[in-house]
Amino acid sequence: MRLGVLDVGSNTVHLLVVDAHQGARPLPAFSHKAELRLAAHLEDGDRLSEEGEARLRAFVDEALQIAEDKGVENLVAFATSAVRDAVNGEEVLARIRTGTQVDISALSGEDEARLTFLAVRRWFGWSSGRLIVVDIGGGSLEIAVGIDEEPDAAFSLPLGAGRLTRDWFASDPPSPDEVRKLRRHVRAEIARHVGEVARYGPPDHAVATSKTFKQLARIGGAAPSGDGPYQRRVLHGADLTEWTEKLVQMPAAERAELPGVSERRVHQLPAGAIVADAAMDLFGLAELEVCPWALREGVILRRLDMITG
Repeated sequence: MRLGVLDVGSNTVHLLVVDAHQGARPLPAFSHKAELRLAAHLEDGDRLSEEGEARLRAFVDEALQIAEDKGVENLVAFATSAVRDAVNGEEVLARIRTGTQVDISALSGEDEARLTFLAVRRWFGWSSGRLIVVDIGGGSLEIAVGIDEEPDAAFSLPLGAGRLTRDWFASDPPSPDEVRKLRRHVRAEIARHVGEVARYGPPDHAVATSKTFKQLARIGGAAPSGDGPYQRRVLHGADLTEWTEKLVQMPAAERAELPGVSERRVHQLPAGAIVADAAMDLFGLAELEVCPWALREGVILRRLDMITG
């Protein structure tokens, strides 16, 4: 079966076409994405602008044509924090639904964490034991922990790299005072939830997903993406702490020259590093293994389970 997944993220809107069958791993067949930066189109901090809506509608129209051309049989569409947090997010999605017949659902932060956890569990399998999964998006941070396919605990915090960069940094590189205030804020927010994870005992395997973690791992010496998805990539806590101190002092042009760093996301890397460093420290994680599967794959797997169940 050929499935399409339309992922409306805070930074990127992405259509992924996969060939998926029960009992087999989804095989990517085609990918199309655009940097719409919907979070930057929130007026007064919480209302998606007309321009942002128009850009999203144009991409959905384009994605529908591509899906048809590629023979997609089933299309699932979802939105994450930028649309979820917008006060008019449901109104925007309703208008797009009426105009295109594409039903984009705004995932809750908890559902986002649960679906990402499912993808990680399926990738690493049961032998990985108790998992903790950490994901840093543009608008939010998701944490999930558990022994099964459904996590024992899953939660989402408004600590995305893009959101924090917009709200806390007025200069590039950020001033020492800005860095100190953000670091204090991030650690206080995460610390409130440490008990929710610690009550289940230490994880057997600590895993990270998202572009932010992939970039941080690459900076720390992990293999490049060109080496393929089966290459083990690990981010060590000691390396991350050292690099976080460097990243917050580098201008964007200097950060862009680091290995694996995307020029389009270079501005939010310092905030992302601060969140990653805080999460690893507060949850007592010496290392995180980067998983190539994340939310999109979790959505695909859940939909496939529903279709073939």
